[in-house]
Amino acid sequence: MRRKHSIAQNLLFGISYVIICLFTLLPFLWMISVSFRNKADVFDPGKVFSSFTSINYETIMNEGIMNLFLNSAIIAVVSTLISLVLGTLAAYGFARYNWPKRESRAFWVLSQRFLPAMAVIIPYFMLAALFRLLDTHLLLIICYTSFNIPFTIWMMRGFIEDLPIELEEAASVDGCTRMQALKKIILPLILPGMVATAIFCIINAWNEFVFANFLTTIRAKTIPTSVMTYLSVSGVKWGEMAATGTLAVIPVLVFAISVQKHMIRGLTLGSVKG
Repeated sequence: MRRKHSIAQNLLFGISYVIICLFTLLPFLWMISVSFRNKADVFDPGKVFSSFTSINYETIMNEGIMNLFLNSAIIAVVSTLISLVLGTLAAYGFARYNWPKRESRAFWVLSQRFLPAMAVIIPYFMLAALFRLLDTHLLLIICYTSFNIPFTIWMMRGFIEDLPIELEEAASVDGCTRMQALKKIILPLILPGMVATAIFCIINAWNEFVFANFLTTIRAKTIPTSVMTYLSVSGVKWGEMAATGTLAVIPVLVFAISVQKHMIRGLTLGSVKG
């Protein structure tokens, strides 16, 4: 009796998971189906396959969407590397140095992440216009780095604090300086955490919309903002917009799936202590 109850319970949980997954994926699946439809059949659910066409993808390819992919990749990778280097060094300082009001300063760093992008877009725009940085890769790299560094600091601080300080003390006895101990001992041990943090930073930079939309026009335009080009007074080009959205999601989706093991390993680093 108990076994039948367990089987029924597992079956109920399985059905519930499937329903939740379908409900979550439904908008994405609908976007994919719209991207392969003619303009006249966009809102007709019965013509998902009968009006199959690739004209929407051909159109956005001819409009140079690959340049936007390149911009997004450059900005996301560079900002992530800078955030990882500076954030890890700052996290080491917060984890190992007991200066006055350390926790207050650490919370102040994290509070910079609380600000929504719309709250700082006007000052960023004014400063960018002053230094003639509008519509440049450098401007978006600076913006994304300023928002990713607080996140990196708090992530990496937890990973570093999980490591016993005796490892560095033993290295100092052997003649290593603090920087040598950081390079030869700490960094190899927290590498999974760095990979997990880098994954989140890349995804955040790739998907960011507000800064890219208001601070760029042509040269540094990124892929998330390209959907706005299909909105006009004459209507919405749903097919091209859906095709662009589909292509924008696929790289992040493939990337997240391919590094899933590294992400889980990094997030569980230090969760089990002997």
